[in-house]
Amino acid sequence: MSKISVLVVDDASFIRDLVKKCLRNYFPGIRTEDAVNGKKAQAMLAREAFDLVLCDWEMPEMSGLELLTWCREQDNLKTMPFVMVTSRGDKENVVQAIQAGVSGYVSKPFTNEQLLTKVKQALNKVGKLDTLMNSAPTKMNSAFGNDSLSALTGGKPAVVGGAPAAAAVNPFAKPAAAAPAPAAAPSRGLLNSPPVQAPAASKAPAGGRGQGQLRLPSGNQQCVIKALSIKEALLVVKRTDTLPQILDSAVLDLEQGDNAEIARLNGYLHAIVAHEQKADSDWLQLTFRFVDQDAQKLDYISRLIARGTAQKHFVPGA
Repeated sequence: MSKISVLVVDDASFIRDLVKKCLRNYFPGIRTEDAVNGKKAQAMLAREAFDLVLCDWEMPEMSGLELLTWCREQDNLKTMPFVMVTSRGDKENVVQAIQAGVSGYVSKPFTNEQLLTKVKQALNKVGKLDTLMNSAPTKMNSAFGNDSLSALTGGKPAVVGGAPAAAAVNPFAKPAAAAPAPAAAPSRGLLNSPPVQAPAASKAPAGGRGQGQLRLPSGNQQCVIKALSIKEALLVVKRTDTLPQILDSAVLDLEQGDNAEIARLNGYLHAIVAHEQKADSDWLQLTFRFVDQDAQKLDYISRLIARGTAQKHFVPGA
C-alpha cells in the first residue's frame, strides 16, 4: 500500500519543522515534503501528487489563499485536501478560506492534537484515513513546544537564557492567579484594529515600549513590549498557573502607532526568566524570536523600530 504524502507550506522553517515532526511522530509511515512559499508549492504540485497540503496564509511571492485558489482551478487538485495553518484565525478569514474551497482550518499557535485532528478529518473525507492509520501511532507529547524541543536539540536539554541580572524561574513556587484571556481582535489582513489592551499601568512593570497580546498553545496573555529588534522582542507577562515553555510556538499580536495598528507575528519562546530578582516573581520576561520571512511583516517591524519603539540597550540575538 502506498504511503500518504503531505506537503507542508510555510515561509518559516521553524514552523515547517514543527509540523513535519508532529506528523512523523504520530504516523511513522507518512511521507512529508515542504515548500517555503506558495510559488514553490505550486511548482511541486504541478509535477507530483500529494494527498494533503498543510499551508500557511501569509507568505512571500504567493500567499496560501492564492495557492488554494489555484489548486481548486486544476482538475486534478479540485478535491485534494487543503488545510490552512495560520495565525489568521478570525471569522472573516475563515469564511474567506471556506469560500475558496479550504478543507480545514488550524489557528496558530496549536497543539499536536489540534493539528492531527484536522489532518484526520481532511483525509477521512476523501477515504484515505485508513491508509494513514495503517501504521500504529507512537507516543507523543500533548505540548507542541515539547515536541519542537526534541526536534531542534536532538533530545538534549535546552538551557534557559536571558538577562544575567534576572533570577531563574522556580517551577515549584506558588504561581499567581491566572489573568482572564482577552477577546480576539477582528482581522483585516496584516494590519488591523481595534488595539489589544495591555496590563494596567498601575500593575504592569514600568518601562514598557509598547503593548500586545501573546498567543500560546496554553492560552492568551497580555504583554508589555520592553524592547524590539528585527529578529526578536523582549516581553513581560503576568505569571499564571501554566508557565510558558522554551521553544513554545506562539503568535505575537503587536500593537503600535497612532492608528493602533496590529500585526500577527509568528515565532517561538527563545528564553524565559523571572522579571524580578526573586524566585516567586509575579512577572516573567520572555524573549520572543520571530520566524516570519514575509516581506510585509519584516517591513512593519522595521517601521516600528524606526519610530523609536526599540529600547536602545536591547541587543538583537543576545
